[in-house]
Amino acid sequence: MSSAVQRRRPPTAQQFVLEELRRAITGGELRPGEPIRQDALAARLDVSRVPLREALKILEGEGLVVHHAHRGYFVAELSLADLEEVYRIRALLEGEAVREAVARSGPGLVEVLEEAQAAVERAGEAGDVAEMAAANRRFHFLLVEASGLPRLVRLIGTLWDATDAYRSLYYAARPNRERVQDEHRAVLAALRAGDAEEAVRLLDLHREHAVAALREVLDLG
Repeated sequence: MSSAVQRRRPPTAQQFVLEELRRAITGGELRPGEPIRQDALAARLDVSRVPLREALKILEGEGLVVHHAHRGYFVAELSLADLEEVYRIRALLEGEAVREAVARSGPGLVEVLEEAQAAVERAGEAGDVAEMAAANRRFHFLLVEASGLPRLVRLIGTLWDATDAYRSLYYAARPNRERVQDEHRAVLAALRAGDAEEAVRLLDLHREHAVAALREVLDLG
């Protein structure tokens, strides 16, 4: 987070801290199970403890951090069973969102997704894990938001939030970053053809590959 002061701060200190904490978690600087040392973090970000506590409460509500009495805040950890359950539910919800998005949207959706994919690939080639995670999220949410079903999108967002800390573990390996890029391109080809079921099938494989890779990491841990 040393680059934090170099970037333009959002309107409030709380938003600034929230953005930096998210970036640290999704980028792997703060890993699952790691304690969040508030005094050191406040000093590094040049903020008081108040906006930091507010940001931590928001992240706790999203499931990204947990609070232990007398011990403080920690980056949330998921068991392998929890992770697999989240991805299983995502498959059900995102499949419906993609089918609806294809039915509702025209060729403009693919153009927007191609722009988002270009950002995924730039970050992947640069090895910028945090930026790739952010770009990947934009790619997927542009697709599900095209469903026009805001409640469904919010549910999917909650599931994504719960596993954000694990994306850095997946993107840390170059072969995984390359696989993500290849799989996104295949999804785009299906969407160009207007084949919703093929897009859903490919996205199911996309998630399965991520879970398989994370299963190895968590088993080793």
